[in-house]
Amino acid sequence: MELEKVKKLEMFCYQCEQTAQGTGCTRMGVCGKNPEVAALQDLLIYAVKGFSAVAERARGQGLRDPEFNRFTSEAMFSTLTNVNFDPERFVTLIGEAVAHREDLKKRIEVKGDSLKGFPEAVNFVPGSTKEELVDQAGAHGILADKGDDADAHGLRWLLIYGIKGVAAYANHAAILGQEDEVVYAFLHEGLAATLLESSVDELLGLVLKCGEVNIRAMELLDAGNTGTYGHPVPTEVSLGHRKGKAILVSGHDLKDLEAILKQTEGKGINVYTHGEMLPTHGYPELKKYSHFYGHFGSAWQNQHREFPEFPGAILMTTNCIQRPVSSYKDNIFTTGRVGWPGVQHIEGEDFTSVIEKALEMPGFAEDEPGKTVIVGFARNTVLSVADKVIQLVKEGKLRHFFLVGGCDGAKPGRSYYSEFVEKVPEDAVVLTLACGKFRFNDKELGDIEGIPRLMDVGQCNDAYSAIQIAVALANAFNVGVNDLPLSLVLSWYEQKAVAILLSLLHLGIKNIRLGPSLPAFLTPDILNVLVEKFDIKHISTPDEDLKAILN
Repeated sequence: MELEKVKKLEMFCYQCEQTAQGTGCTRMGVCGKNPEVAALQDLLIYAVKGFSAVAERARGQGLRDPEFNRFTSEAMFSTLTNVNFDPERFVTLIGEAVAHREDLKKRIEVKGDSLKGFPEAVNFVPGSTKEELVDQAGAHGILADKGDDADAHGLRWLLIYGIKGVAAYANHAAILGQEDEVVYAFLHEGLAATLLESSVDELLGLVLKCGEVNIRAMELLDAGNTGTYGHPVPTEVSLGHRKGKAILVSGHDLKDLEAILKQTEGKGINVYTHGEMLPTHGYPELKKYSHFYGHFGSAWQNQHREFPEFPGAILMTTNCIQRPVSSYKDNIFTTGRVGWPGVQHIEGEDFTSVIEKALEMPGFAEDEPGKTVIVGFARNTVLSVADKVIQLVKEGKLRHFFLVGGCDGAKPGRSYYSEFVEKVPEDAVVLTLACGKFRFNDKELGDIEGIPRLMDVGQCNDAYSAIQIAVALANAFNVGVNDLPLSLVLSWYEQKAVAILLSLLHLGIKNIRLGPSLPAFLTPDILNVLVEKFDIKHISTPDEDLKAILN
């Protein structure tokens, strides 16, 4: 698209499932992102691409720097949907990307490299003010690099969005001491490749490689979580509350939750989880805290309705934040990559200000146990009863497995997933993970001779665990994963989900049903390629899809 036409748009973003009219947000992000933040995110991505091109060249000369690696994952994670909305922090990140790039360029020159052959992004000079940066962004956003090949353009952005997901998982893992040069090398390789003129086949190859590397990133995160906090075990979690002061922890980060639990011991404060933090109740090293009580609320998109009812402090640890409203803006805090203008941000792991706010607030006036749900069906738990599961299948008592997981959201059409689970036949088991489960995780589906018919595998961060369950079952039956009586029915919203989908495609898994709508950044031709190669299907109705699957 011509640059002047691009500049007339206030913004353009189509990275999430809820993008306006299914094509792109052009005035204000559905997520709450304003044009200024959208522009700064676009410019940050461009700056990190330039840095990545230099980092890739430096790696070829044996120049590697852990600080630069982590910066790449942190910067890309910051641009995920519902993570950081603070323009000032993007100004800082853009400056850091350019400073790191120039540092690496000097190191390369010392080794005798002429620095020839680099794309323009390697010499990008950022403006000195936020306003200048916003103005520069018009030349480097999604539409500005469209070119003549719509398919290649769509694949470049599919790759970028997949890389954002990989970066998020890599960042989570690094916090727990788990890193791999292979992951960082691909982040730089993939981002640098988006600056080049590449064919559709070349880009498809990189997209699938992104899925492969994401499996490694998720494996590292799994090792960090289970190595630090133990393997999850089945645990009953109260959806009610206990009398007393309270802190609500949302997001995904287990280390932040642990820090809160340690720092609130003996202070008369009960700690609750929200959203994707629900599965953390199953980790032995977290559930040992007596004041780690229960779960409050449901999925991320219901914050505006639920957070005003929470009488304590709220901490957002990773993605999922929405614009805080006045009724709770003074008692919500951010940490890590999360940010919102005017909300107190905590660097490091000293949560004194969160604790002080919780002690100031009224807390819950009385006990209310409420309903319960069960978490903790990660791979170790499920595979511990694999022999029984296999026997039930052989006896015809367990006909089918469904993995119904992914992101929740506010856009109409997600009731499909709750209706689907309700209609799954009684001789089938449903595995679930990520926040999409809040549509149905409180339903009582019973069991098949002691095997629960609804099993919560964990967060979206625990997708590696679900993959390992599928692979183990395939090995036990001596068949391929695609030959198992297993169907994947997935919902997506943001870029972690994109990365997981690419991982499944890399593994060659077919017949995935995806919804509620398909990505706006994929052209019809690319969708046709994915349909032909992997038989990806758009969800229809629960009745039609169940009939097709079970027949």
